[in-house]
Amino acid sequence: MSLVEKYALLPEEIDRQSIEVVEASLPQLDGLTPEERYVVCRIVRAEGDPEISKAVGFSPGAVDLGIAAIKAKAAVVTDVRMVEVGISKALLSKCGLTTYCQIDTPNTAARAKTDGTTRSVAAIRELTPHLDGAIAVVGNAPTALLALLDMIQEGKVLPALVIGMPVGFIACAESKAELAKVDVPYISVWEKRGGSSAAAATVNALLGLALQEVSL
Repeated sequence: MSLVEKYALLPEEIDRQSIEVVEASLPQLDGLTPEERYVVCRIVRAEGDPEISKAVGFSPGAVDLGIAAIKAKAAVVTDVRMVEVGISKALLSKCGLTTYCQIDTPNTAARAKTDGTTRSVAAIRELTPHLDGAIAVVGNAPTALLALLDMIQEGKVLPALVIGMPVGFIACAESKAELAKVDVPYISVWEKRGGSSAAAATVNALLGLALQEVSL
């Protein structure tokens, strides 16, 4: 018997069994709605780590607002391609949504040089025309989240939802603490944890919930 024959399953069965394993491994999560718990499950599955569930945070009604934004055909704006490619193209197509990312464009490189800043910051600034009413997803650089929060506080943009999950050791925990202070709906992974896979998994969870393709 080959290793594929021994271990490999079809995608639907992998997904079903994965969620069952995740659900069984989760610690007690008091006060979460079924929809929030589903989002947590998808993040845990993406990270392979039940302990990360304790660090996931939601502003009141964030999941419902994210679902409503999807149903309203909101844009999905990402800080890096790693997040963008992790979002299910099939689910995006079913919802009729478009993603936007500027991290690797010539305009962003030129703006970073002109502004004297990082490409992560410049990319978020370049995405200004798409951010109002959007689902803004940050899964890489804390500076991208800080730039987005500056723009929100300055009244330049107002996303429908911020998925703030940058990862790292410098200004990462601080960026998420600042997110919690801003008047915008959010889903986050606190402190230093997060990353592109967690951020993309959160979007995929919201897409599935919006399509009512998941069992709660």
